[in-house]
This record gives sequence, structure tokens and C-alpha cells, in this order.
Amino acid sequence: MDELMEILRELHPDINYESCETLIDEGLLDSFDIVTIIAEISEKFDVTITADEIIPENFNSARALFALVKRLMD
Repeated sequence: MDELMEILRELHPDINYESCETLIDEGLLDSFDIVTIIAEISEKFDVTITADEIIPENFNSARALFALVKRLMD
């Protein structure tokens, strides 16, 4: 989770990723941010995030993103 938090904090250090669960719904992350996050996660964790996994539910919180990465690594 720490590596994922690093990725997120590099994009927007002003967001409290520990408590925010509406990153997409409130527009805190835009499409460019999502593309950057996907690229960073793919590189760091050696996983592939497919188009059908790019849904708000998977990107609305750090916890949801971590669950996605964990699921892809299994």
C-alpha cells in the first residue's frame, strides 16, 4: 500500500488519500491522472489494468485501487 500511496501523493500531494473515497466522483482525479496512475501501477507492480477495470469504483479511493492491484497480482 505504501508504494501505491507514493504514486498517488506524487500526483496530488494535497489530497488526503487515507480518508477520501470520492476521488473520481468529486473530480479530484481527472482522466490524465488515471492514465498516469495506470502506467505507474503497471510498471511498479507488473500488472495490466484492462479497459473493463477502468471504472470509478476501482479509482474512487486508495483502498479500492489497492484492492484492484492486489486482485490483479493474485
